[in-house]
Amino acid sequence: MKADFRSLRSPAPLSVEQQRPYGAPVPGIEEATNYCRDSEMAPPEETPAATKAVDIYRDTWVRFLGYSNEVGEAFRALVPMSMVMASYAVATVYVTADAVDKGKKAAATHGDNPGRTTKVAAAVVDTFVWQALASVAIPGFTINRVCAGSLYLLGRTTRWPLPVRKWTTTAIGLSTIPFIITPIDRAVDLLLDSSLRKIYGGGEKHD
Repeated sequence: MKADFRSLRSPAPLSVEQQRPYGAPVPGIEEATNYCRDSEMAPPEETPAATKAVDIYRDTWVRFLGYSNEVGEAFRALVPMSMVMASYAVATVYVTADAVDKGKKAAATHGDNPGRTTKVAAAVVDTFVWQALASVAIPGFTINRVCAGSLYLLGRTTRWPLPVRKWTTTAIGLSTIPFIITPIDRAVDLLLDSSLRKIYGGGEKHD
């Protein structure tokens, strides 16, 4: 009887996976796991937009004070004239406060650098003129004419009672305000770019 020498052969070498003790970490896997875990726990990097300071006159509810005279014009047919003038006073205070604020920021930015006074004056003038035109004069005149025209047309084309015509005129005026803000802002930017800003240079754009 011949011996089967095939059964006496040396066993095949074990692979790396078979040689690793049960439960031992796989090389490379633990490092990758730790990297992913550390990446998830690391705080996100702050972007310039996240660290940008909030402008109280442009980024908060205070901005709506600049529209008070438009609201006053919309209610002109229903309220005493003194209330309309009071709405203009509120808007003017807002414009002045914003101009002063931009002057202070310009002073802090330029410090003791040469030309500091000129830069501060330019910031105050640019802000005041822009706000006076874009927030008070032009939109106030626009809403005034829209309401006056609406009341006139309603009187000629309808037989509605006068109170109904006045309230309708006010509603038309209020609904017009959101649609005139952006076009007026851009128009005033173009106006200043072609006039005053050529004298002192620069100026903050209002998008």
